Amino acid sequence: MAKVKSVFVCQNCGAEAPKWVGKCPACGEWNSYVEEVVRKEGGAAKSSAFVADSTKSKPILIREVEISEEPRMDTGCGEFNRVLGGGIVPGSLTLIGGDPGIGKSTLVLQIVLNIKGRRTLYVSGEESVKQLKLRAERLKFDNPECFIVSETLLEQIFIHAQNIQPDLLIIDSIQTISTEMIESSPGSVSQVRECSAAILKYAKESGVPVLLIGHINKEGSIAGPKVLEHIVDTVLQFEGDQHYMYRILRSIKNRFGSTAELGIFEMMQSGLREVSNPSELLLSQSHEELSGTAIGATIEGVRPFIIEVQALVSTAAYGTPQRSATGFDIRRLNMLLAVLEKRVGFKLSQKDVFLNIAGGLRVNDPAIDLAIICAILSSNMDIAIDRSVCLAGEVGLTGEIRPVNRVEQRILEAEKLGFKRIIIPDFKNLQIKPNIEIVRAKKVEDAFRLLFG
Repeated sequence: MAKVKSVFVCQNCGAEAPKWVGKCPACGEWNSYVEEVVRKEGGAAKSSAFVADSTKSKPILIREVEISEEPRMDTGCGEFNRVLGGGIVPGSLTLIGGDPGIGKSTLVLQIVLNIKGRRTLYVSGEESVKQLKLRAERLKFDNPECFIVSETLLEQIFIHAQNIQPDLLIIDSIQTISTEMIESSPGSVSQVRECSAAILKYAKESGVPVLLIGHINKEGSIAGPKVLEHIVDTVLQFEGDQHYMYRILRSIKNRFGSTAELGIFEMMQSGLREVSNPSELLLSQSHEELSGTAIGATIEGVRPFIIEVQALVSTAAYGTPQRSATGFDIRRLNMLLAVLEKRVGFKLSQKDVFLNIAGGLRVNDPAIDLAIICAILSSNMDIAIDRSVCLAGEVGLTGEIRPVNRVEQRILEAEKLGFKRIIIPDFKNLQIKPNIEIVRAKKVEDAFRLLFG
């Protein structure tokens, strides 16, 4: 008879302990240990859920390894291909995470139905076959080689995969899949770890790419152990606001491409629409000049964006002034306010400052600093900035405007959208000659004189 053993496992890092502890000694997380029942087979070796027919590998010299250029699988979605680095790599394991109801299943099902000439297998552990059919009818896409099945047992999934021999396997979601080898409930650390390891082995030995959908916890990271993010090849984060129709697909980890790429979608009744020119959506369509708005040129990955920065400065109604930033780092905002007070002489210590990046986008590019401080001063003095002026520059602690990377792309994007003038740091020379007025500024005061006189 099998001997039953109970261990405590950390939900964050997967460390085991014989008894419950408050703080994990491995990762330092508090209250992360849960009890799991482990079945120990009497003297039997642990078998894998997927057994490949290939022979055991042996070490060979690296110069003897033969490689060939394997073509990537075109998903039919330009934004998804861009984030992945050009398409799906054969034998890769991709993890897609996001908030509940953000559109992960819709995105993956739309991609599956849009792939032409490929046999796909969509395994759903959360929805029935009829629910998937209703969603496919709403998306209005059709793929005659798409197979769907509602299954949560890992061994059955591998049987279906061996019978169908798909070119692409989708599992929705990894937290609902369980194996018979472990007695713990689906979604536990040991189940997620064993199932993902078996799926990884299947993908590498069969050459079939696998897309995993994963839930996230309240902190915004992928639910389950960190080993799940470590063993997969690509981790994609699907984010957005429930109140905005725009969805952003970010690459957090990518072994086959850049991690700085960004894909933007718009949620519609008929599914997700690709946004090919996001700058037009991130700018307000109002032509009325209002104070507190400035246009900045930023870059995410290899794509330049022209975004609108909104600021509101008002007299503090209560004793302590408020500082609030949406889509921007609050600590960097405090640093910019300190530079304005110390180097330029604007007293903002007794005033409330609210900052918003329009469109629900989160910006980490330091080149947006100049647009932020100009928007703050515009709101403070109640003077509107000309809508035909674009800004790009990093603000240093001494009040100087520091150079930014790929300034030529920012200038060309501003020219394409019809801006007449752009204020940039004092570069020595530019490789392009655009049809837009280029104004150079060395210090913050120079930019203020150009904008406010």
